[in-house]
Amino acid sequence: MTEEKKTNERFATKKQLVWFFLQGCRRYFCASVIFAALVSLLDLINPRIIGYTVDAVLNDGTYELPAVIETWIAGIGGPAVIREHLWWIGLIVVSVGLCGAFCRFMWRYNNTKAAESLVQRMRNTLFEHILHLPFSWHSENHTGDIIQRCTSDVDTVKMFLSEQLTSLVRITVLIILALYFMFNIHVKLALLSLMFIPVIIGYSYLFHRRISGAFRHADEEEGRLSAIAQENLTGVRVVRAFGRESYERERFEKKNKEYTAMWVRLMRILSTFWATSDIVSGLQILTVTAVGAVFCVHGEISSGDYIAFIAYNAMLTWPVRMLGRVISNLSRAGISIERIRYIMNAPAEADVPDALEPPMNKDIVFDHVTYQYENGSGDILKDVSFTIPAGSTFGILGGTGSGKSTLMYLMDRLYDLPEDGGKITVGGVDLRDMKASWVRSQIGMVLQEPYLFSRTLSENIRIAAQDAGMTEIRNAARIASLDESIERFQEGYETYVGERGVTLSGGQKQRTAIAQMLIRKPPVMVFDDSLSAVDAETDAKIRAAVQENSGESTVILIAHRLTTLMHADHIIVLDKGQIAEEGTHEELLKGNGIYRKIYDLQTMHE
Repeated sequence: MTEEKKTNERFATKKQLVWFFLQGCRRYFCASVIFAALVSLLDLINPRIIGYTVDAVLNDGTYELPAVIETWIAGIGGPAVIREHLWWIGLIVVSVGLCGAFCRFMWRYNNTKAAESLVQRMRNTLFEHILHLPFSWHSENHTGDIIQRCTSDVDTVKMFLSEQLTSLVRITVLIILALYFMFNIHVKLALLSLMFIPVIIGYSYLFHRRISGAFRHADEEEGRLSAIAQENLTGVRVVRAFGRESYERERFEKKNKEYTAMWVRLMRILSTFWATSDIVSGLQILTVTAVGAVFCVHGEISSGDYIAFIAYNAMLTWPVRMLGRVISNLSRAGISIERIRYIMNAPAEADVPDALEPPMNKDIVFDHVTYQYENGSGDILKDVSFTIPAGSTFGILGGTGSGKSTLMYLMDRLYDLPEDGGKITVGGVDLRDMKASWVRSQIGMVLQEPYLFSRTLSENIRIAAQDAGMTEIRNAARIASLDESIERFQEGYETYVGERGVTLSGGQKQRTAIAQMLIRKPPVMVFDDSLSAVDAETDAKIRAAVQENSGESTVILIAHRLTTLMHADHIIVLDKGQIAEEGTHEELLKGNGIYRKIYDLQTMHE
């Protein structure tokens, strides 16, 4: 999937995208941050209590406390009274611990609520946006990679925002307050401890710069691996039919081996980073403990202050290391956000202002239509002009790559016709001036390779007409010559259709797709080589039933089999994106062109 820079992007920066996704869960994140800060504050209280107990209560010395607390202690009788009631100290420690437990619970609860709300919004928004992206966008991007971006990358962003980013506030509060208390206890020892912090943070920053490209490559490779798995699972029947199991297994194993080796290399780098960080952190603790013990022996620091300082230093070690983890994880989260931003910045289909919903049971006119795909592969259609009279049956014949299906995709607004590519009108109204959803609701299309969902046959038939009853479903199946096949199924219309209709034959899938379209009764019906998988007798039967029940609908037949087209009111023959011949079946037979040659070949074969 190409990561191209786009102008006028919806989300110009990753920060804008994250802020957009945080709508609806910001209050939970804010509450989580507040309680995380309170947890850090409460964690820093107990060392002060222990230091006071050792110096002022047990050793009858002095210990500096905030003025409000010293006034309260003096009011109850001073350290001597507390020495007689040491259980008060235990009660205070337990109370602080209970408050910390409550704040920790509220932190985790709000953090989890925020994280799950965030991921729900991200998935819903991505799914909704992808559904409205142009057909051409889906043609250019692998399904497996799209799925990977909507699952693995979403989880990466969620973990970073819920675990690392919210912890960042707690870490910051803990570091600032710990350093404040440490400087109050002993300036020289605090400076010694502080010397190691820039080393750890600087090392983490340099590591972050080195590892970011590796994380991007890892995500891209995971997307490619997912694409291979998705393609093979979807096309498992083709793989087995051609005996390609060994080839596809080796292909997957090769890619998986490369992906695994890449992560092993990445983990080796990560292991080196954390091992080095452990050494630096251990060296800091060892240095502060040893130097602090020397100061304590020489009387520069009291026993209580030394104990409190060591406790604060131990508390400081974990946040500094976590700060390095946050910085290193920032690179991976940034890559995931950028990959999601690629999808969200892809422009969705949009109608022109005041788009119209005109009647579609009118003449359809292709006026000098020229079209080429965005990859610049040359014109697929070249100056094509013809008219499909309302209520008529219109046939289109042409070889592979002649532009037959492209004509229908343009008419259905699956492809947008550029301004300089001519125009397509219905009743004189340009398709570009109509709502795309309206056009598609009025044009029923049956493709050569229909897609069926993993649902029952009845659910598949009424997928575009949810309010249809069984009478309408059975009638549509009867016209499509599907009812007899369904009746032979043990579960009838409640027969479960496997993924992509894998439990049905090709002809049954095509007839199911025809029933899907017929149940809507659209004013325009398009059969894009949708009878290729049925025999000639069933073909004729379906065409006769459709003709009988189509009413005033316009019917467009695209086919290679001339028996499917020969009864059409008008037929055009496409060759290399241009109209080579047109006329009725009889008129085309009189010529010595492509139509006549195909007719002779098919007649000879029969």
